[in-house]
Amino acid sequence: MALFDLRLQDVHNKLNKKELSVTELVDASYSRIGETDSEIKAFITLNEENAKQQAAALDKQLQDGGERGLLFGLPAGIKDNIVTEGLLTTCASQFLSNYNPIYDATSVRKLKAAQSVTIGKLNMDEFAMGGSNENSSYFPTRNPWNTEFVPGGSSGGSAASVAAGQVYFALGSDTGGSIRQPAAYCGIVGLKPTYGLVSRFGLVAFASSLDQIGPLTKNVEDSAYVLQAIAGYDASDSTSANVDIPDYTSALSGDVKGLRIGVPKEYLGAGIDPRVKEAVMKALQVYESMGATWEEVSLPHTDYAIATYYLLASSEASSNLARFDGVRYGVRADDAANLIDMYRKSRSQGFGPEVKRRIMLGTYALSSGYYDAYYLKAQKVRTLIKQDFDQVFEKFDLIIGPTAPTPAFRLGEQVGDPLTMYLNDICTIPVSLAGIPAISVPCGIADGLPIGLQIIGKAFDESTVLRAAHAYEQQTEHHKLRPQL
Repeated sequence: MALFDLRLQDVHNKLNKKELSVTELVDASYSRIGETDSEIKAFITLNEENAKQQAAALDKQLQDGGERGLLFGLPAGIKDNIVTEGLLTTCASQFLSNYNPIYDATSVRKLKAAQSVTIGKLNMDEFAMGGSNENSSYFPTRNPWNTEFVPGGSSGGSAASVAAGQVYFALGSDTGGSIRQPAAYCGIVGLKPTYGLVSRFGLVAFASSLDQIGPLTKNVEDSAYVLQAIAGYDASDSTSANVDIPDYTSALSGDVKGLRIGVPKEYLGAGIDPRVKEAVMKALQVYESMGATWEEVSLPHTDYAIATYYLLASSEASSNLARFDGVRYGVRADDAANLIDMYRKSRSQGFGPEVKRRIMLGTYALSSGYYDAYYLKAQKVRTLIKQDFDQVFEKFDLIIGPTAPTPAFRLGEQVGDPLTMYLNDICTIPVSLAGIPAISVPCGIADGLPIGLQIIGKAFDESTVLRAAHAYEQQTEHHKLRPQL
């Protein structure tokens, strides 16, 4: 595991000095998976044979002195809703248990260009719908800090795998907090980029106006490197933003003097665990000691964020998941009497209860007579939520608060209460609705479980978000703590 605690530059230095080979890195990854995954259950599918072939080819390139990519030789895990050519992509659903894609997602293609090695596909809540990883149709992933607790979701497999030292970094997807919340629960770094910065081509759609791919890593510097590799315009994605991509690593100066921070009172009020609030306040003191200033601000429409999100996300899910009919791809019911019966049985057997819940909610919100009352009104409130952020950012450079209102909860504790489960995303959902970037970094421990600090920035200003996160990381030891499996 010590190998994967090294900074990216340190790993590359060892590779350059021939003190380490890519094959050794990949072998270390599979060895760690073999030691721990029966307990953690982070992976759905492994890519061992192909990964070892990749490693051998990269080692030859290392010997020959060829040009090396940004993520050269680093073992990576991919969330199982990001398509990978020739490697099963199931979305943790029985509906796609046999889906073997014929192309790579743009983000995966960029990782290959950066010469990382894909170790396998990581568990998740089915079709990214959930906040605990208990909605996977295969098995729940467990939190490496305490296996009686959830790792968060929907990118719980990605977060748990990085925290457990199984891979060097992982890709996840964030719709309402699905990178940041599991990163907080597992004590690692999780970055949700600005909507449109990273191509969604090849990401199996949940809610198209919200979904965004991002990295989960052990430290902020590595997040900057992975973002550098995967960010950029993609003509294959109609929502991809054609913006200049800066050098994110050059922003990691450690200097935050003069930075203006807004702290929303709504993010530290009712429902926030006192231990979480205390950890956030201590983090703000660290920023003060470095020369930053902070003031309490208000995001007044925060109370409406969860209702708005679940109406919009469920409506988009209802539309996006209509394509899963048992005809074009995926598993088809084989005992149907006719075409309509085949549709009905395929969807009944293929989708799990949380996916069905959201399809029904979304279909209802989009139906005749209810569209204006629910979907259209939710879109208007989404605009108000974005305007809240715009107004704060007129005066402040960043917004800081907790990533999640509590540390991780026990497996099974909330699985029968979806409304309570939804409330765990109260601090992350508004950011997703506004389409702006945010990162979660470790900022404390409560009862042996990590607490996450959320740093929110202006659209396409990932550099400032990363700079602030990195500066905090350099002044604290939280990111160095590891679960004792």
